[in-house]
Amino acid sequence: METNFEQVLKNFSEQLKGFASTQTVVGEEFEFGGYRCKPVINVGLGYGGGNGEGEDHRHKGKGKGTGAAGGIGISPVGFLAVKGDEITFIPATNKKGLGSVLEKVPDLIEKVMEMKEKKEKAEKDKTGK
Repeated sequence: METNFEQVLKNFSEQLKGFASTQTVVGEEFEFGGYRCKPVINVGLGYGGGNGEGEDHRHKGKGKGTGAAGGIGISPVGFLAVKGDEITFIPATNKKGLGSVLEKVPDLIEKVMEMKEKKEKAEKDKTGK
């Protein structure tokens, strides 16, 4: 069975191109403290191949060979957080990596609690109860 190695690589690259781009937004959107959040990731892909022909006189073989390999890497970039007209990007990679995102969670929770308290106070003042 003869294989056209060039066609194999072309088909492989077309399949990967449809699967991922170098910067992709993926993941399920979720709500947190009134913010709609969407994870953002980087997707890297690479592939390579080889081919061989001819005879190997040392082993009295006729030669031939084909090989291909590919790989995809995914790493977190951060989150897009949307609230009303405000869009905020929370990076996941800096000196501390993903830890920086986790460090911001308590501040976000605190802000949500403050907003909730203000809203409850405003409703109390409005109703007089």
